[in-house]
Parts: sequence; C-alpha cells; structure tokens
Amino acid sequence: MIIGVGIDVAEIDRFDDALRRTPGLADRLFVERELWLPSGERRGMASLAARFAAKEALAKSLGAPGGLRWTDAEILTEPSGRPRLSVRGTVAVCAERLGVRGLHVSLSHDAGVASAVVIAEG
Repeated sequence: MIIGVGIDVAEIDRFDDALRRTPGLADRLFVERELWLPSGERRGMASLAARFAAKEALAKSLGAPGGLRWTDAEILTEPSGRPRLSVRGTVAVCAERLGVRGLHVSLSHDAGVASAVVIAEG
C-alpha cells in the first residue's frame, strides 16, 4: 500500500548559489558521505541538488510534518548506481508512526534542474 508520494525539483545554479552564500549550509543538509563520491572526489552540484530534492520529496511523502532533520535522511548509492534512502532519528520516527515499511527514490538532473520522487510504502 502506498502511504505517500513526494516530488521536488531544484534549480541547480540557484542551489549552488545558496551553498556558496550560506557557510555551513551543506553540513546542515547532508551527512559527510553524501558530499563525496566513492572515488574521493567531491560530489558535483547537480548530484547534490538532486539529493536535496530527494530529502524534500521524502518529507512530502510523509505528509510534510515539522521537526524533521535534514541529516536524519541520507541518500546512499548502491554499487549498481541505484539511489537508496536510509533514515534515522526524526525521519525514522515519523515513518514508523505512519506505518512506512519501505521507501523508494528516483533522482534525475538535466537542463539545469534536479528532481526527485519518493514513494513511501506501507
């Protein structure tokens, strides 16, 4: 059963400007592993914007409750390249309260826009 669906888009240049303009914003939005590729290189801005969009889409799939911490949701990349959501803390508590047993995420970026869709399944 689908409990909720969330979608979000982020303009990549605008997101880049926000990160440059606001010291420490990246650390408030992402856990350390999200900022780096497995190769050790810094993740590109399009990829970070897509991950931010996924966190927004996740909140929407859960009914957009207040009090969720950005770093309580992490977008991991499986060896196949498929994105996967890992939740803890405030996000896990909210998901459990709603009866969420699985989260599905899809990320995309093209033409200056990053997007994400999250399906919360019960």
